[in-house]
Amino acid sequence: MLTAKQIEIIKASVPVLMEHGVALTSNFYARMMRENPELRQIFNQAHQKTGKQQTALAGAVLAYAQHIEDPTVLLGAVKHIANKHVSVGIRAEHYPIVGKHLLAAIKELLGDAATDEFIAAWAAAYFQLADILIGVEGDMYKTSANAEGGWSGWRAFKVAEKKAETDEVTSFKLVPADGGHVMQVQPGQYVSVRVFVKSEGMMQPRQYTVSAADENALRISVKRVEGGDTPAGMVSNTLHNDVQVGDLIDVAPPMGEFQLAGDKTPVVLISAGIGITPMVAMLKAAVRQDRPTTFYHVAHDATKFPLKAEVEEEMHKLTDGRLVVRYTADEGRPCAHCIAKLIRPGAEYYLCGPESFMSFVAEALKSAGVEADKINAEKFGTGMLSL
Repeated sequence: MLTAKQIEIIKASVPVLMEHGVALTSNFYARMMRENPELRQIFNQAHQKTGKQQTALAGAVLAYAQHIEDPTVLLGAVKHIANKHVSVGIRAEHYPIVGKHLLAAIKELLGDAATDEFIAAWAAAYFQLADILIGVEGDMYKTSANAEGGWSGWRAFKVAEKKAETDEVTSFKLVPADGGHVMQVQPGQYVSVRVFVKSEGMMQPRQYTVSAADENALRISVKRVEGGDTPAGMVSNTLHNDVQVGDLIDVAPPMGEFQLAGDKTPVVLISAGIGITPMVAMLKAAVRQDRPTTFYHVAHDATKFPLKAEVEEEMHKLTDGRLVVRYTADEGRPCAHCIAKLIRPGAEYYLCGPESFMSFVAEALKSAGVEADKINAEKFGTGMLSL
């Protein structure tokens, strides 16, 4: 429990974090990766190189300092972070290592201003948050391990099928190498997969949405990240180029809070590009429940529409289903009026695609009268999406 004085010290740190937060987290990650290189295979090295991980952590630290008097405000963020941590195998024993390097980075950044009292306050604040995350993550590890067909940590899966969906998206059907079953995957959840990346000389994890699953197998549909303005995808290219049918890859249990809710409510699924992957899983569930469903997808053209035949087949099974596809090569980007026409009375809305696309769609829906709490979205990669 932090003292009143420690809380005041943390609150007084907010201006410094607003100005120098990324410098702090960049120092922290560089220090930790240098002194504890075994952790490099846990953290996404592409995000390290682009600075995305540093920026996301800086935002999280700032938000924690701003709400230090009532951290319960951040429970949604805690749940999101915990899902990510469990999916890549961060455990309780890692938190003291992280704390050591974070406090060292604070000392280096602030110099003489980082008094013993100041560092003690930040140590208390850090371990308060660590205890919260350790508790939440511990429960998640136990739940996954004890579920029917469940497991904890990494489990070897065999590639049973590799199928090109488009020239840039390939699906991988994965079955447990041990011959066991697969725990239930909630529509919209992801798994982490871990493969050896030759260019890095180490294992690297990435999260991919489960686009289909049953008790015997799960499927991920992976877009190859070619590179250009951003680095080429380490893991996506390894999967596309090097992993073949019969190969083994490590898979963590399904995680993620972006899930299809209820079983009767009408649903509107809105996606663009590879954001279609959670929508296909949600569509399959909606079909099983015969829920009124609108499926809206944006792609450049028909050749860039992964899982197209599968979506069309599923939509035909619905009593009340509406499929709308927009090809930007012919029609341009969607407008707010296009989005407003998708509204169903009493529906829940699920969005996935580029961040700018989801922000635009969310604003269009709200402008058309949809309540914000009816809009759910999934951001691929690090950090949380704010709509």
